[in-house]
Amino acid sequence: MNVLAFVQAHLPASPARVFEVGCGDGRLAAALADLGHGVIAIDPRAPEGEIFQSVSLEDFADPGPFDAVVASRSLHHIGDLHAAVVKIERLLRPGGLFIVNEHAFDRFDHRTARWYLGRRAEADREAAARSLDECLADWDADHADLHGYEAMRAELDRHFAERFFAWTPYLYGELGGVVDESEEQALIDAGAIQATGFRYVGERGA
Repeated sequence: MNVLAFVQAHLPASPARVFEVGCGDGRLAAALADLGHGVIAIDPRAPEGEIFQSVSLEDFADPGPFDAVVASRSLHHIGDLHAAVVKIERLLRPGGLFIVNEHAFDRFDHRTARWYLGRRAEADREAAARSLDECLADWDADHADLHGYEAMRAELDRHFAERFFAWTPYLYGELGGVVDESEEQALIDAGAIQATGFRYVGERGA
């Protein structure tokens, strides 16, 4: 299921008031607006358009309330994770939903790295020459300043009641078409590698 379908499956009926945190190029926000939702989407590098604001979550001034807040691969980048989740909770109406699509990079263990490195080596000679320890060291360095699954999950559990959770494939997107989503999902289902993505929906209390 693609991200739009996942988000759409958990949104209230249109028109809902939806806030997207870290909208990137704006494709998801624009698609939700096309479905009839009232969307505000923020990102320091947000595109031009009526629904977009080039602002950080910290500086976002709309008081809400929103029926849903969406964060797709943005929560792990936010500096002050606790303050961000507190603000998102405050922006939601009672019973509103926080819909999250995220990267659990801290689940990248030795067996997952071995598979990842092997598949990268099929299209990248430089990757083929690297050792497993080098691959893991590079991975840790690339993600050193980001929030992992445990940190994100702890904040989500403090502020929301879980309504949906699923582990998902993620690495296929970084392998440049060498692997498709279904292949990675099959390996996750078989227990051969770890899932390094997750989807979550939490509900704000009354």
